[in-house]
Amino acid sequence: MTTFDRYLHTIIDQAADEARKEGSTTVEAHHLLVAIATEAEPTTAGPLSEAGLGRREIRDALEREFEHSLAAVGVVPAHFGLPPATCAPERPSTMGASAKLALERGLASAARKKDLRPAHLLLGILRAEVGTVPRALALAGIDRAALAERVRQSAEQETRA
Repeated sequence: MTTFDRYLHTIIDQAADEARKEGSTTVEAHHLLVAIATEAEPTTAGPLSEAGLGRREIRDALEREFEHSLAAVGVVPAHFGLPPATCAPERPSTMGASAKLALERGLASAARKKDLRPAHLLLGILRAEVGTVPRALALAGIDRAALAERVRQSAEQETRA
């Protein structure tokens, strides 16, 4: 098992825990993003930190995205006193569409499998054009393209090292 394989396994495992806490039946891209922000991996932590995105900031952005999406259909969560999410009884073992696409984009962003780095996984998440993550980052005022470019450069630097 390569270093990247171990990292990927760790992130997917942590993302499944995030999904369970939300009561989700699948692991999605935003769960992967929270898991990446939780790990202290330099090629991902550096660019995220520079953008002002730690685990807490990402969770806050996701919460704002949730509220914004509900408001788009006329539901204001504050008016209903929604209870917090109920944890799912088991960790999801299924990857949702957004996570699968993020993994595909991330793996495709490296020229060769041996060049895969943790930053490639983050890059796959950031390159999504639609979905929860792009909406959450936009609402947080994050320039996703600039962040993706910093992550890409980080991956290239590590590959050369």
